[in-house]
Amino acid sequence: MSVFKGAGVALVTPFHEDESVNYEALEKLIELQIADGADALIVCGTTGEPSTMTEEERLSVIDFAVKKGAGRIPLIAGTGGNCTAKAAEFSKKAQDLGADGLLVVTPYYNKATQEGLFRHYKTIASGVRLPIIMYNVPSRTGVNLLPETAVRLAKEMPNIVGVKEASGNISQIAELAMLGKGVLDLYSGNDNQVLPILSLGGIGVISVFANLSPRIMHDIVSEYLEGDRERALRLQLSYLPLMQALFCEVNPIPVKAALNLMGRNAGPVRLPLTELSGKNKELLEQEMRRCGLL
Repeated sequence: MSVFKGAGVALVTPFHEDESVNYEALEKLIELQIADGADALIVCGTTGEPSTMTEEERLSVIDFAVKKGAGRIPLIAGTGGNCTAKAAEFSKKAQDLGADGLLVVTPYYNKATQEGLFRHYKTIASGVRLPIIMYNVPSRTGVNLLPETAVRLAKEMPNIVGVKEASGNISQIAELAMLGKGVLDLYSGNDNQVLPILSLGGIGVISVFANLSPRIMHDIVSEYLEGDRERALRLQLSYLPLMQALFCEVNPIPVKAALNLMGRNAGPVRLPLTELSGKNKELLEQEMRRCGLL
């Protein structure tokens, strides 16, 4: 039961200068994504800064995005957290708001064992009917969801259907592809590894870069899956320096700066994140101009 196939955007949450949510800008970003070929919208994932938002704000953003995208594009809500009970409760609330799927990051800071991860995801999945994509990003959470644990979960819980893999460990991802074939959908969580993961049987990406151009990321995935692998490779390599520049500082600092440079009014980031430094802003702007995005 795939939630989506192709390029989904890990959407930023735009803020006003007073750091309140800018719903007018959010609506414009959603419309731009849909018009430019995004295959799914992912809201309140890491790029959306949910860890600095209140629960009320997160639910409001999910509700707003669901209503604006209803019937046009799959809407996936980020509902993960480091407290299992709270993440399970929040997942139910996102389901009640009409989300099409859930993106659930591994529980950060607690550094759970593999058994703890298994029980965490099983508890969340038991309380909802929506399809769940697990999100493995050890560099941010301090814990690594191993392939055997992911596959064990998928076999026991039918609504656990995919993994967003951002470990960067291609050997581990290859093992996951082997063990999870026919059981789990595999998505790249790193823009610079889309083609390697597609080559292992992946079906898409949840992308930061797509905030700037969903069409380009959509084309990279679709061209590969439809057989024009040479063009997909040319696109991936052509935009690789910009994809890397979008991570010159911690996400979503650079991507929000990039959207602001494009006049898309993403606004500031919230502390403890800070604005992009001058040197890195110059690098980012240079790559955006090279790619024709400015």
